[in-house]
Amino acid sequence: MHREGTAFSGAPERWHAVQQRLPVADGRFVYAVRTTGIYCRPSCPARRPRREHVQFFEDASAAEAAGYRACKRCQPAGVSGSERVAARIARACRRIQASAELPATAELARLAAMSRFHFQRVFKRVTGLSPKAYMEAQRAGRLRAVLPRSSSVTDALHEAGFNSSTRFHAHSAEALGMPARAFRAGGAEQPIRFAIGRCSFGAILVAASTRGLCALLLGDDAAALLRELQERFPKAQLLGADRAFKRLVGSVIGLVEHPGPEALALPLDLRGTAFQHRVWNALRQVPAGTTLSYSQLARRIGLPQGARAVAGAVAANPVAILVPCHRVVRSDGAVGGYRWGLERKRALLASEARDTARPAMPAP
Repeated sequence: MHREGTAFSGAPERWHAVQQRLPVADGRFVYAVRTTGIYCRPSCPARRPRREHVQFFEDASAAEAAGYRACKRCQPAGVSGSERVAARIARACRRIQASAELPATAELARLAAMSRFHFQRVFKRVTGLSPKAYMEAQRAGRLRAVLPRSSSVTDALHEAGFNSSTRFHAHSAEALGMPARAFRAGGAEQPIRFAIGRCSFGAILVAASTRGLCALLLGDDAAALLRELQERFPKAQLLGADRAFKRLVGSVIGLVEHPGPEALALPLDLRGTAFQHRVWNALRQVPAGTTLSYSQLARRIGLPQGARAVAGAVAANPVAILVPCHRVVRSDGAVGGYRWGLERKRALLASEARDTARPAMPAP
């Protein structure tokens, strides 16, 4: 088991990370080999040394002060390979954001210094979207911002960069979660089912549109959770739970109590900017029982200087647990903020730590 942020503080955990070549341990420490005089990242693909020859250091400068030199293969004193890839994809994202039309794939691939095929595969892995879908998400984000103040839907479409209103109207429900006119009217009459119950962490509200879960709220006061849902969707048609929705709520509460990979299969209707979606997609890849800092999360999406913007996107997450914003901590390992309460965040992290530490049941 490994935990970024507060983990890898002991030699056994560090040696395990080296044996498993865990990328999440990169940046937490380096290891040096006495017989070669070289120090490496935990994820270095070089042949594993014998344990008695290994010495651990907090960072590259400490290893070099002890007389070790950096591995030329994993380059532990510089930026990791995954961070370099993320930075290249970030350049492509900025090019898309600055364009009125989607740039050619070949142009974006050249900007990222990759082949076209490799670029498309890596772009989707990093952002969770294809380049075309990323462009549409950017436009949809701009449209969300301008629709409420526009004089008409058509004016808003042009301001947001949609040259063909006919083409957009055919996909407006997919881009906005509802037709553009309904979004401009504050989600009027859009059906959203919801239910309020209890879990180990207090009151819980689960809500879903026809597209997927759109809210999962935690708190101490059920009435306050309902008010928050009403404020989020002021003109939607809020409906009580039917039998099918009650089964869904039961599954969601089960994942809240014991998070697992099944959460990735649940359909979500997350309404936010393309940048927020990048952060939320990256968060969904953080395994239960682990944590990372805002700066580490920023590096994962290719914005090493974007910790503050990442923190804002984390705070805007409308779906607790399923988009696990509670797994983001401060760089010094402190719990940091949490929109649903620090004690609840501590309880969630402690619960996940117990779950991941529990040995698996033997096969029958």
